[in-house]
Amino acid sequence: MLHFGPYFSANIPEALSMLMFVIGFANLMLQPNLIKKIIGFNIMDSSIYLFLALKGYINGRVAPIVVDGVTSMDKYINPIPSGLVLTGIVVSVSVTALMLSLTIRLYKRYHSLDLDEISLQLKKEGL
Repeated sequence: MLHFGPYFSANIPEALSMLMFVIGFANLMLQPNLIKKIIGFNIMDSSIYLFLALKGYINGRVAPIVVDGVTSMDKYINPIPSGLVLTGIVVSVSVTALMLSLTIRLYKRYHSLDLDEISLQLKKEGL
């Protein structure tokens, strides 16, 4: 019987975000289809943002917006993880758009989304 320790149940969301990362990484490495690789990359991104958001949240605290003159740091969460997540999402959308546009160009040239087939055609062309 598996025994994970007394704190495992408190860390289930973090463990699930790590599992999501492994699923995305495996998808990125094992799929020959370029669209599926992009999906795997996005799953990895999402798992990292979930992990950062989970680490930045503290039960009983609120967003760092001063209301009613309360300025005690014990009442607010740390805003840095939230800012990192928002910045990461913007960068991720841009990278995904670039990957999709390059995939469209590859498909127009080689008429395939299979990375192995594209590599074979490149070798035939001598590139």
